[in-house]
Amino acid sequence: MTALNPDPAFASQAAFRALMEAFARPGEMRTLRGVTAPAPLAPATAALVQSLADYETPVWLDRSLAGAPAVAEWIRFHSNAPLVTDPGDAAFALVADPHTMPDFARFAPGSEEYPDRSTTVVIQVERFCGRSFSIEGPGNKTARSLAAEPLPDDFVERLHANRELFPRGIDLVLIAGERVTALPRSIRVVMET
Repeated sequence: MTALNPDPAFASQAAFRALMEAFARPGEMRTLRGVTAPAPLAPATAALVQSLADYETPVWLDRSLAGAPAVAEWIRFHSNAPLVTDPGDAAFALVADPHTMPDFARFAPGSEEYPDRSTTVVIQVERFCGRSFSIEGPGNKTARSLAAEPLPDDFVERLHANRELFPRGIDLVLIAGERVTALPRSIRVVMET
């Protein structure tokens, strides 16, 4: 595993670039070197928080992350982001336990006038393998296969329902180790046989 990057400015720029490239090519893997953070906050997730969150960016933590006081302290110290208890109030939601992730309808979908006021949900997974599905839509010339685990059993159905809200809806970021991929609300998914 690559050593964590000690330069916060470089790590922040690299995290932002990796995330933008991931959104430009949904389902394609990017490398996102992390920063030191308390568990269960993954280093790559921490790098995104450092890069994207500030005092105007409400962050929601799932039960696993909220149950670790050091995580909240780290986020406040490194980003000054306010922590919220309602996932619908969050600009960013951090999920360390995908099995207990709230239904997507609990997050802010934005509005017709301001679709950008939606929640971006960052989901930490163990690995990119397992049950796969195909991603189609902007950024992909052909369908792209993606697999990640663990994810909720109804994950594909949630993605379908989220796509129906377009241009509203949430955007998703999946992180496993130093690998990151994005699933913007504009994608279409189908289960692979």
